[in-house]
Amino acid sequence: MNPSPEESPRISRLSGNRWLRRSLVCLGALAALAVIFYAEEDWRGRRDWNQYREATEARGESLDLRSYIPKPVPDDQNFCATPFLKAFFQTNAEQRILTNDLWSRAFIHVTTSFSQKYPGRRHFTDLVAWQQASEAMQFGPLSSRQSFETTNTSLVARAAAASAVLEGMEPDAAVFAELRAASTRDYSLCPVPYNLEHPWPILSHHLAGMKELCQRLDLEACAELTAGQNDKALADVKLMLSLGDSLKSEPYLLSYLVRLYCYQITTGPVWEGLAEHRWNDAQLQEFQARFLACDFLGDLDQALKGDRAAGFLMCDRITKKGLLLVADMWIGDSSSAAPPRKAVLKGIGWAMPAGWYDEEKVNYCRQFEEPFKGFVDFAAKRISPHREPYEATEPLDPYGVSLLKDALHHRVIAATTLAGLARSAYNASRSQTCANQAALACALERYRVANGHFPESLDELTPRFIARPPNDVINGQPYKYRRTSDGQFVLYSVGWNERDDGGVPGKTLFDQTQGDWVWDYPPF
Repeated sequence: MNPSPEESPRISRLSGNRWLRRSLVCLGALAALAVIFYAEEDWRGRRDWNQYREATEARGESLDLRSYIPKPVPDDQNFCATPFLKAFFQTNAEQRILTNDLWSRAFIHVTTSFSQKYPGRRHFTDLVAWQQASEAMQFGPLSSRQSFETTNTSLVARAAAASAVLEGMEPDAAVFAELRAASTRDYSLCPVPYNLEHPWPILSHHLAGMKELCQRLDLEACAELTAGQNDKALADVKLMLSLGDSLKSEPYLLSYLVRLYCYQITTGPVWEGLAEHRWNDAQLQEFQARFLACDFLGDLDQALKGDRAAGFLMCDRITKKGLLLVADMWIGDSSSAAPPRKAVLKGIGWAMPAGWYDEEKVNYCRQFEEPFKGFVDFAAKRISPHREPYEATEPLDPYGVSLLKDALHHRVIAATTLAGLARSAYNASRSQTCANQAALACALERYRVANGHFPESLDELTPRFIARPPNDVINGQPYKYRRTSDGQFVLYSVGWNERDDGGVPGKTLFDQTQGDWVWDYPPF
């Protein structure tokens, strides 16, 4: 039966009121669910963060960056307080790095064929190519197409080239003299401008400067050795080690990695002097002691903890300012994908419960631990490459990650900022192998000087020439060693493939897929 005309408006009003009431009830229910959801997520985030923080502190580890920042020392006792090094931390510091020497004017033009001709093996610095570059610059600046390379490693050719190289490095003499004089000071502490509001300072100036100084000193030391100026070469090598050690107290992984580079490049002139028997016993003992003191895995553990503390402060800053701060710091504006990704991050950050930021902190901090479990044994100073996590070789692309997926798993900050973190363990193993092999090579050379030949086994070195030989960081066993028919030797680590390949190297000196990591001397 159809309603009468008088009843229709009343029925419509009743239906509208029922629809409105139902809508309001649904909206109220949704609001209540949202309140419950946000309250539960906030509680869960606070709980998980507190549990992580308490467990970390129970292990005696600090999440406070202030506990990792070194205390200042008087300038007159600080190697890094020299006028030249202090300039790295001033405005426009990058313009104060040396620019008029042979290295700075020609380093991009000098290449080498040794790596292709003798893959996986060490070689002498191509001084002849540097000489050719120096001579070409007498006619004006080098063009971008000019390059210089030779495979001439004869002592006669290198000795003739050494004088031109040393002359080209003369503009650095005053600075190097200043640094050598200061390197005997008790402390070595870079005046990094630590700022708890912005935990990661502008590090590029002094870190790039330290690397370039070591590269210059490497070239100069190799030329000095070839020219028979062994004492000057020794002073340059010791200065390189001092520059590397000046970064040791900095609580950042990047500073640690640059220190590894400085130490690794230092083994170049040490190797060249050993290959041609130029170092005397006192010099060898000094090198040996410095390299034996290296504990790059222990230093990695400390650097990771310091970097974690800095990242924790940054996570707190992101919590206050939102996820868009992640985009501003790490995604940038250079990509066409940046604006939409920034918009997505801004939206996700607006909708995220506060507890999710706590979960982000937990997952960020765990990234400094999880990739290393089973992969690196810091206490035993061992690395197991077969347990290397996937992220160590396949870093995440901040433009390729699924932001929504990462947000739901509370790992936006970690995925955007910590790609390939575990690769630092490979760098540590490479540098520790360099240091260990250099120390053993010094002991072997001292044995040769005393006995007229190299020993049959490493056991003959103890205790007179070395108290306790270091073991291979890859397998924890003694390094492989054998004498060769030409009176030389082959010393090697089993390398990243964890297999003894009989002292046959891979395609590079520290190949990650094949071959051993070899220390030997060239037959050429």
